[in-house]
Order: sequence, then structure tokens, then C-alpha cells
Amino acid sequence: MPKKRHNNKYSKPPSVAPPSLTLSSSSRTTPEQHERSVNQLLAEMRRTSLNRNGTQNGFSTATPTLHPSIRQILQIPETPAPVPRRPLRRDINGRRLPPGPPPPRSWISLAQSRHAPQGLKDDAAGRIRHWPLPGAYVPEPHSFIDQILRRMALDWAQQRDWNQFYLYTLPSHLRTALISYVSELYEPGLSVKDLRLVLTGPSDELLAEYGVDKPDLNKLNEDISCLDLSGSAGKSLTLKELSELLYPPKVVVENDLQDSWDATEPISGPANKLLPNLTRLSFAVNPGNAPTASWKQLLSLAGKLPTLTHLNLSGWPEPSLTPNAKFAKVASRLTGTSVQYGGTGPYSHSLDGDWSEAILILKRLSKSLYSLEYLDLTGCGDWFPALMKAADGDFTVDFVDWVGDWGKITTLRLCSGYALSDDSSTDQILRFAGWIEFATAVEKHIRAQRSGRGRWITVEKDTLGESAKAVVESERLKGAR
Repeated sequence: MPKKRHNNKYSKPPSVAPPSLTLSSSSRTTPEQHERSVNQLLAEMRRTSLNRNGTQNGFSTATPTLHPSIRQILQIPETPAPVPRRPLRRDINGRRLPPGPPPPRSWISLAQSRHAPQGLKDDAAGRIRHWPLPGAYVPEPHSFIDQILRRMALDWAQQRDWNQFYLYTLPSHLRTALISYVSELYEPGLSVKDLRLVLTGPSDELLAEYGVDKPDLNKLNEDISCLDLSGSAGKSLTLKELSELLYPPKVVVENDLQDSWDATEPISGPANKLLPNLTRLSFAVNPGNAPTASWKQLLSLAGKLPTLTHLNLSGWPEPSLTPNAKFAKVASRLTGTSVQYGGTGPYSHSLDGDWSEAILILKRLSKSLYSLEYLDLTGCGDWFPALMKAADGDFTVDFVDWVGDWGKITTLRLCSGYALSDDSSTDQILRFAGWIEFATAVEKHIRAQRSGRGRWITVEKDTLGESAKAVVESERLKGAR
């Protein structure tokens, strides 16, 4: 019995539209349009868009370049100029940022966010403004020298290795500026080895190995009078290391037994200083590194610098010889009661009004640095009262002498180092106003103490804006009620 054959009418989709659709669209399509390929349709779209706008909207065709005369003969339109590339995003240091949109505002608003840039973390940790020392060489912002020194400071890890035989040969004003840039911009900070490299050059062994003459240190640094270590003092460079560099310890030489006891012994002269004409120093620190600043080391170094005329102590903590023992107590062997271990306790200033330790330290500092003419205490508003208060000592009254010891100071900067913004809180505004009040009180105290017997002093301080003054007045009225 023969098998039945079933003819499947629609085993394969037809290549043309059904008659019903063809009739409905016959007014808009022609048989020629179905015969054209996809490439032809795209080419037609490009031509129509080119003729309509004169430029390619969103399409980039690889049209070969032709001579203008041949293009005019063939009536080929001009090739549109390429779309300009989006400018590269760079940070404040000139480094290229990663591609993509910037991070959300919520990521960088938190100080402890791991997504926040390093500059924002530093600002949140508390960075204050540092003013340069008067008379110091500071390149003009965005100048050629400024850009070179900034790039060298950011790439200091490589510069100190590849250019170690050339850094100490730079002019003195460029070396002091380079030290300032590296100390401020290089993240690990300036070390004592880096400072020795810029001031004295490589070691004697390296100079002998490469056949380089040893520099004359007496003439190399004789015109350097300023040393700006802002940002690195107390962080990567301690004042004890700086003191050992400037004043190396004396080497005791054993003399042979003399023939006569009456013969005079040779008198050893003072230690050979590396910077014989040093008169201006900056030990400014950021509040984040303030606990590492040592007043004990500063007093030791100040005893060797009687000719210092300019000093910057911006951001330094309250004067104390035992800052880590502020909350420590010891038991007395006589009475058995607990007594404060250090000179300053946690409630010495707020409740007791006791500034005796801070006053004693400042008094010792003033007796060592009696040639000071400029003192910068920016960011030290929490211990401004120690500059004008008195403490009962042993049969004496201790206070900072602005007539005798520091009678030569003519400029005293008592700024906060911060700037109020529009979104500053009420507590921040009140604290800012409190610092200004203390600075004004110190200014009046110094002028009253001198009362025409000393030099005229200029106290630089902050000022409040109109909106901040309104906030302070409103809070005072609330307190009066």
C-alpha cells in the first residue's frame, strides 16, 4: 500500500511578506527596496544624513583622504573633523585620575572612608595653613621653578637616588626651597639623611669611589640662613636628629703624657656648625602629628641657637615635658594618696586654671631665644592663655617676659589656621571666636606690659565675618537669658 505524501506548505518561512501585509504597505515600499542589501541601506542612510547636515551624526566612515582639487572634481563632500577627545581629569597634584565618573559624594564625605582621596583624608585629619618665613625664598605659584620643585618633591624617592651627586651643587636658594617642598609634599616626610644629602652631598666613601672632590662645607652653606621643615618636624625628622646634624658631638682625643705639668693644654673650640648663619627656622606641624612634637628636644636645641630671629611653631601642642603622663597618677609613699605624675593633669586648665608647666617651659624658651623678632603660633589657640597668665613659683611669680627676654619680638602671629565655611556648625564658630578673643587679650597684655618701654608689636589674628558675628551674638543672648 503506497504511503501518503503530505506536502507541508509552511516548512520554511517565506522570504516575502504575506499578501495581506503586501497590500497594506504597497503604497510605501517598492520591489527594488526588497532587493537591496543591508550594506546598501546603510550607505544610503549615510549619504542622506551627510547631505542633510553636512556632518556625520554618530557614524564614522573610513573615507580615504583626497587632494582638495580631486575632491572638488568628483564632488565629494569634505571629511568632517574628528570629534575632540574629552579632556583628561587630573587631581590637584597633576596626576591622572582613573577613567570613569567621579566617586559619589557620600564616599568622600566621610573622613574615615577608604574611598576618599588622600588630600581629603589629610584635611579631615586636621591640616592647618602654614605661612612661609619672612625673607625666605618662595617661587611664584605655577612658575617654571615651582612646577619643577613640586615634581621633584613628589618623586623624591627616585630623585635622591639618581641625582645624589647634583643636589648639593644647586644654588643655596634652590636647595632651601627644595627642602621646604619635600618636607611639605613628600608623604613619608623629609628624613635626616635627606637633609644631609642636600646640605653636604653623598658620603665620603661614594665621593671617593666615583672620583668626585669633597665639597668645602664652610663655603657651601655659608649663605643659607633659612631652614623650613614644615610638615616633617616631629614626623620623619626629630629635633634631636637635627641637633646632632647641626652640632655633631665632640670627639675626645687622648693626648700623650706631657713632659711638664705647667704646659698649657690646647683649648677645644666650639663645634663646627653645618649652617653657621642660620637665623630662621620653621618646625610647623599638622595637628595629626602634634603629639610627636617634643618640647624637651626643642628646649635642648634652643640652647644652641641664641642668634635665631624667626621661629615657626604652628600646630604645636600645649607645652609639657611629659605629655603622655597627662592621665597618669602615682601613689605617694608618705601619705598613700594618688597624686598627678606629670606637671599638667586632665583638668588643670579647664577647672583649676593651672598653666604653671606651660608658663615655665615658655619662660625657659624665651631665655634661650632672646634674639627672636618673629614668632608664629598658628593653630595653638588652645594654649594662648599661657602667653599672658602668671604662675606662683618658688618665692617668685613665673610669667613670660615680653619686655626683657622676648622684648625684641615685633610680629606675633596668633591665627587659627582654619577658615570658616558657610556650613560651619555653631560650635565651630564659637570656638573660632574664642581663639580670636584670646589673641586679642594676649595683644592687650603685651602692650600693657611693655607700655612704651619696648618695641611696638603687631599681633596677627583672624577676623569674624558678619554671619559669624550674628551667630555669636545670638548665642550670647541665649546665654544671658
